[in-house]
Amino acid sequence: MDGLTELLACIQDISGGNYSNDIMELTKDGYDPYVREIAESVGLMMVKIEGREFALEQAYDDLKSNIVNTVKATARGLSLRDKYTRGHGERVGRYAHRLALSAGFSEEDVWTVGLAGILHDIGKIGFSDKLFFNEDVRVDDEMLAEIRQHPESGFRMLRGLKFLGPALDYVRSHHERLDGTGYPNALKGDEIPMGARILSIVDVFDALTTTRSYQEAKSLDKAFGILRKLAGPSLDPELVEIFIKEIEENGLEVVEEEFSTCTDKEGLSKPACSYLPDPKSSDL
Repeated sequence: MDGLTELLACIQDISGGNYSNDIMELTKDGYDPYVREIAESVGLMMVKIEGREFALEQAYDDLKSNIVNTVKATARGLSLRDKYTRGHGERVGRYAHRLALSAGFSEEDVWTVGLAGILHDIGKIGFSDKLFFNEDVRVDDEMLAEIRQHPESGFRMLRGLKFLGPALDYVRSHHERLDGTGYPNALKGDEIPMGARILSIVDVFDALTTTRSYQEAKSLDKAFGILRKLAGPSLDPELVEIFIKEIEENGLEVVEEEFSTCTDKEGLSKPACSYLPDPKSSDL
């Protein structure tokens, strides 16, 4: 029977998810009528399956987008509790996106790191009111322990969203340090994911260049000096230099929110726009 072998091969390909147009060649004159009839039926079925799969993929993408937007809104909701949070997550996300791009990350990884930057402090939603509303209270050991829980809390909040992939570990590990002095798991060196290393750098940088309850915003020169001092023991040295070059070439991020500004390119301080009063730079 002319075309039977080809028909069986096409059906096997289609059953494996390879929707080629080879099946349509078997509907032309020159093949056995029985083969042509089956090929037409299989071809029509293939088109319908493709359409349904596309619709499902679109629905999944829409659902994922809606979930991401909801989680982003939740992360930004920190600003309703803490005036120092306004704009911080958004800026960290943008800085992380820029650094990942400059470091040669793939398009997907750049997106993932940027999203993790926006979500990195979401675990602070569970902080007690005294951490948000008592700026003049000295941070004691109990409060510091609570502060250090936020990366793990954020991870636990987000871990059900499997499509976030590596972003979950980036959120969890953004306060880890190369020398093992970070938290929550005291990871060292290569144990720390590259995405988390990026978040560490840009998180510290945004803390330095924005005014907080315990410090005025620093100039770019001073901020760069601190980043370079932390490079090696705490921060990834190569990524620090890539980030500094990126900022020198393209400037700071300014998130336009009602209560959110930061320093300009000359390092001049503007009103408060960061997040939490932490006791020392190593806990930024």
